[in-house]
This record gives sequence, C-alpha cells and structure tokens, in this order.
Amino acid sequence: MKLGNPKLVDRILENALDEDIGPGDLTTSAIVDPEIRGEARLLAKEEVVLAGMEIFSRVFSLLDPGIEVKSKFHDGDVVRDGTSIAQLKGSMRGILSGERTALNFLQHLSGIATLTRAYVEKTNPEVRVIDTRKTTPGLRLLEKYAVRIGGGSNHRFGLFDGILIKDNHIATAGSIARAVERVKAHVPHTVRIEVEVTDTKGLEEAVSAGADAVLLDNMSLEEVKRAVSIAGGRVLLEASGGVTLESIGEIAKTGVDLISVGAITHSARSVDISLEVV
Repeated sequence: MKLGNPKLVDRILENALDEDIGPGDLTTSAIVDPEIRGEARLLAKEEVVLAGMEIFSRVFSLLDPGIEVKSKFHDGDVVRDGTSIAQLKGSMRGILSGERTALNFLQHLSGIATLTRAYVEKTNPEVRVIDTRKTTPGLRLLEKYAVRIGGGSNHRFGLFDGILIKDNHIATAGSIARAVERVKAHVPHTVRIEVEVTDTKGLEEAVSAGADAVLLDNMSLEEVKRAVSIAGGRVLLEASGGVTLESIGEIAKTGVDLISVGAITHSARSVDISLEVV
C-alpha cells in the first residue's frame, strides 16, 4: 500500500528531526564517540497492528544512510507482545539521536492502525469504516495511511477534494436545497455532493435536492434505521457522531454504507514499542 508523496513525507520527517535534534544532540554527542557502531532491536511491548515501518526506517536514513534497519514484518502485520520487530546496525550516534522521532511516528501510526482494526472487526463486510478530518495538523497524510493499514477507508483528504455541506453552510445558504444548488453551479458534475443532516426531514430535502450522499449526524439508532428506509438506496448513507466500539456493531446492522469515526485518528493512543541497544 502506497504511503504517498515521498517528498512530502521526507519534509514531515525532516521537520520532526529538526524539532527534536535542532543544532545537535547534546547528550549523545558528549557520551558517544562518532566512530562507535552498534546494534539495537525494536521490541513490541503489547499486541499491535504495525503501521509506519517505512517511516521508522526512513528517519534513520535521513540521519545517517549507513544505518541499516532489517525486519521480517510489514505494515498491516499483527505483532504479538514481546516480539522483536526489527534490528538496527550502524552508528550509535545516529541510532540514539533518531530513536525518539522514529518511535514517535511508529507508535502513533501503529496506534491508529490498531484502533481502526478494532472498529472494523466490530462491523460487517458491507459497511466501510472511514476516518474524518480530525487529524493532527501536519500529519494527515500519515494518519490516513495508518487508517487504511488498519482496514479502514479514507473520507476526503481535505476541503479541496470533496464536497461536504455541513450545518453552517446550510445556515449561511438558507436551506439544504439552496446550498446544493450553489454547489452544483460551481463544481464539475464528476464531484460527489454530500450533505450533513440531523433528522429525516433534512434527509428528504437533501435527496430531493440531488445530493449523492447524506451524512446522518448524531442520529439515534432508530432514526438511522428510519433514514435507511426512507433513502431506499437512492443515496449513499454515512452514519457519524459519537460512534464507539460498543455501538458500531449495531449501527452497521442498520444498512448504512459508511460509518465515520473521528476517534480512530484523534483519540488513538500511541502503542508501546521500545528500542533497546544490544
């Protein structure tokens, strides 16, 4: 699975390294002679879905191309607690200076992939679990990649690649119909138009206005079931708002096409993975 634009990825990693190391690693420079080489291992301290192994390796490549990272595991693999994920060889200065930045990315992205997998496993194959724009500023490319690794799907990447008419757009335009009309006058017919609604009346108005998809925002389970019946397959239906691991299974049974979960990016905890010198 492709991560994305390599130049953009490198820019993200270089910014992170610069943030952490700045003009130099004072501790490592004082303790470790530049010619010392050594080995370290990457160890899982809990069961995780790996995401970001390429990122982990690339951090060290940017610091020192001579550092070698070897692993038999790939993104998407489930790694058990206590598993040695990878081995590193090379300059100890480079390994120690890059340790935290590399781990931060791997722990964070694997946390997203692990949580996403948990949500996906609670649903059925007919329903897609999707992310939102509730991501860490500057890390959206990587976080949405981790969602895909966990078995989820991506919603629009940003404001530039999809139409989602939300409550404030509707309030500004005056009505759902008016908002849809204005969008259709300004975007190509190839762009799908999605409208956010909070009740079945809004759903009916969105369908009549020519929406391609409707986001059912914070509706109860019974309201979602009724919305599915009213829509009758005429539009794509997305359930959203307050979705939890406990509730997603029942939501999936209603017949919606998509369930968006902001928590898989904004609330995923970093998993426990450590780097140990051997």
